[in-house]
Amino acid sequence: MRAYNERLVLSLVRRHGGLAKADIARSTGLSAQTVSVIMRGLEEEGLLVRGEPVKGRVGQPSVPMHLAPDGAFSIGLKIGRRSADLALVDFLGEVRLQLHVVYPYPTPEPIIAFVEDGIGELLGALPKTKRKRLAGLGVAYPFELWNWSEEVGAPRDKMELWREFDLAEALGTCTDLPIFVQNDATAACGAELIVGEGSAYIDFVYLFVGSFVGGGVVLNNSVYAGRSGNAGAFGSMPIPTEYGRAQQLIDEASIFVLENQLRALGVDPSPLWLDPNDWSGFQGLIDPWIERTGESLAHAIVAACSVIDFPAAIIDGGFPRDVRRSVVLATRRAIEGLDLQGIETPDVLEGSVGANARVIGAAALPFFARYLVNQNVLLKL
Repeated sequence: MRAYNERLVLSLVRRHGGLAKADIARSTGLSAQTVSVIMRGLEEEGLLVRGEPVKGRVGQPSVPMHLAPDGAFSIGLKIGRRSADLALVDFLGEVRLQLHVVYPYPTPEPIIAFVEDGIGELLGALPKTKRKRLAGLGVAYPFELWNWSEEVGAPRDKMELWREFDLAEALGTCTDLPIFVQNDATAACGAELIVGEGSAYIDFVYLFVGSFVGGGVVLNNSVYAGRSGNAGAFGSMPIPTEYGRAQQLIDEASIFVLENQLRALGVDPSPLWLDPNDWSGFQGLIDPWIERTGESLAHAIVAACSVIDFPAAIIDGGFPRDVRRSVVLATRRAIEGLDLQGIETPDVLEGSVGANARVIGAAALPFFARYLVNQNVLLKL
């Protein structure tokens, strides 16, 4: 029970950015004495720090407590279809150091070599006195990579290597840290919940437009992964196309689609992956893709809201902020043109984490496992 209460306190402080003892006691129903003991212990462990006293109320000034940035660290690994990232992340979700590699398609051996070399570099950036605060290695990658050889333009035999490859076991040769694995889009959803706009909503649906498109579901302030860890697999959702037939969302709204469109125009698409924060060289060429992506996401959002009454839909992706804004605006316009009878229109918002959502979400996995409350923890306690 104490372990759960400690997680609960840390989760509340994380969600609100800072809380005083009285606020936590009121929110949890725990006694003031119990909260005081818990917070004192968490402060002594270096997980919480005191903020500036807040005056203006009757009685003594309240002192908000905040998560300590150096209270815990984690390493996140994102394996994508065109690139991989390895990042050292602090307890607030801030990236302290990040490594990036680009490739035509992913294969196991180079990925493991990248991690083995990269972990050493990340640890070198962390003082030895703080290395004991490393919570683990979180990994976010697309499940069943071997099924996407044609889409990524990779030889089938190369992608088939993933079918029998035990990623967690292989990574265990690179580090003694606990290893946690999750679908990449679900991990991105977790990043939005922890450090993004998602903290303002108890429930929301999340869509991430990367090489392909995926997403996640948040219920009661927790990422719902589902029985196979693949909940929110919106890429497989059938939607109507401009030709009238149904097609999966993944074939209508993804950077892979844009890559093929640019290549058909005789334009080199490689800058899409080299720097996801700068697509300035494609101005004017991506407008049709943005509009179609917005239309497709609109159908997916309305379909999701017909199942669960989500108050918000958050859209992010591996692209620059101006492109994200344009995609969100296109989605809002498209939703206004759909039949919404019987459905409460959700707020359609921009994500705030961006291209790093998957690697930050990966790094958040050890934090959830060790320090925060989520549905999996509740089931075990």
